[in-house]
Amino acid sequence: MITAAQVRAARALIGIDQRELAERSGLSLPTIQRMEASDGVVRGNVDSLMKLVAALEAAGIELISDNATSAGGGRGVRLKGAAR
Repeated sequence: MITAAQVRAARALIGIDQRELAERSGLSLPTIQRMEASDGVVRGNVDSLMKLVAALEAAGIELISDNATSAGGGRGVRLKGAAR
C-alpha cells in the first residue's frame, strides 16, 4: 500500500502539484487532496489507488514498502523507522 507521505514525497521528487497528479492519474483534484491528507496508509477504492500508483510509476517513481530493498538505481526517499 502507499502512504500519504509517499504520495507527497513522490510529487516533490518529480516536481508536480496536486492538480498535475490528478490529471496524470485521471482522478479528481479533491480525491488527490483527500489521499494526501489521510493519516498513514491511503484509503480509497482499488481502482483509484491503482491509477495513482500507475501515474507515479509512469513518471519514474519507485514505491518502496517497509523493509524492502530498492530494485533499481536512482534517487529516492525512505522514512527510517523509529530509533530503538
